[in-house]
Amino acid sequence: MGWNAADYQRHAGFVPALGAAALDLLAPQPGERILDLGCGDGALTARIAEAGATVLGLDPDPSMLAAARDRGLEVVEGDGQALPFDHQFDAVFSNAALHWMPDQDAVARGVFRALRPGGRFVGECGGFLNIAAIRAAVRAVLIAHGFEAAALGAQVYQTAEALSARLAAAGFTAVEARLIPRPTPLPSGIRGWLTTFRAGFLAAAGVASDREAAVVAEIESILAPVLVDETGCWFADYVRLRWQAMKPGDA
Repeated sequence: MGWNAADYQRHAGFVPALGAAALDLLAPQPGERILDLGCGDGALTARIAEAGATVLGLDPDPSMLAAARDRGLEVVEGDGQALPFDHQFDAVFSNAALHWMPDQDAVARGVFRALRPGGRFVGECGGFLNIAAIRAAVRAVLIAHGFEAAALGAQVYQTAEALSARLAAAGFTAVEARLIPRPTPLPSGIRGWLTTFRAGFLAAAGVASDREAAVVAEIESILAPVLVDETGCWFADYVRLRWQAMKPGDA
């Protein structure tokens, strides 16, 4: 089961909105050729294009790619762990996507190869302890209902030190990475969040549609005392990992 672009825009529009700080760090320039790695529905890809850069979006999900094409963007289907590019981009950007790619070393090597000498890799994703409470509740409920919870380990929420070491091993220099705790309001509550990310959590564990409502209700009851504030607003316990790195000019 893949993503649903309409659900993503309805329940998780805050994700590209909060990626604006990473986009500012990228600072795209007119005439640059930029790859948006894990472009999703193209919300931030469009902003890179508006800055005057020539941007190519890459994502594995057909629904997301269709939404990006509806914005008039150039996008291709592909796996960030197997990038086919060779010295083609001045910068590679990624927001809220890297943690969905288990082979982080392959991503780092592929991005390094895709960049021209002097190019930069900038982005933000889920970092260490990201949605720790949510993941613990989801895992506990799935195990209690007899589902396969091992699939929840497919996301990679690493420390700044781990990412920095990976990027350095791939050849990057001037690596800067840091974790940013960011409790994030959920406009549709945890139910809306789980609807959006069911592909990575519920479907990955084998939860059929006729069991989903009961599973979600139980997860909600566990998390409400922890993630709902005094006004009744839901928050996700997000921790973001933001980075920038350079490919040496002689590489």
